Amino acid sequence: MVFRRRDRRGVGRTLWEGLYPRGGWTRAYLYVKHRLQRLPGTPEQIARGIAIGVFAAFSPFYGLHFLVAGLLAILLRANVLASLLGTFFGNPLTYIPIGAAALSAGYAMLGQRLDSELHIGLGQMFTRALSELWVNFNAIFNMVEGDWTYLVEFWHTIFFPWLVGGIPTGLISGFIAYYISVPAIRAYKNRRKGLLAAKLAELRKKTSLKRDEDSGN
Repeated sequence: MVFRRRDRRGVGRTLWEGLYPRGGWTRAYLYVKHRLQRLPGTPEQIARGIAIGVFAAFSPFYGLHFLVAGLLAILLRANVLASLLGTFFGNPLTYIPIGAAALSAGYAMLGQRLDSELHIGLGQMFTRALSELWVNFNAIFNMVEGDWTYLVEFWHTIFFPWLVGGIPTGLISGFIAYYISVPAIRAYKNRRKGLLAAKLAELRKKTSLKRDEDSGN
């Protein structure tokens, strides 16, 4: 097929590139920055999309951040693509700080005490939870009794506190992202408009000179 990859990636390579993109995180950051600078819409719409993406990155719905951000962007009339790019705020370099902040806030809001070592193995906990969920899902169709012990514990100790704490921490981070993004995007768009206007003026000048030369001949 025309659109099929020439170099087929194995599962291991696909997972690795999900954690560490090809070219490194610097290249990924520059790509996101490049895309954000060229998005259509007002600075406020684009910044609102970025804020929504950052907010979604604080949710415990790993693997669904794009969906969460896209739906919220549609509901709040923000730039959808900007919201998807904003979710890149959540990456392997920030997952631990985000998880620690959300869990700390969640436990405090629920009036519970957080184990200081709980956030260290978050990646393994989420991986095991997904694995257990898949096993129990298959058990339904195989007429086998599932074991929900770990998932119940995961819900009470990780997922629900994270969900609760991710709301205020995500909102705060989203507002910060919004107020940082608006002036930066506006300055870039104004600069780009100035450059385009200068190029257009230069083109008109060259066209006018050529026309004068042709008429003189």
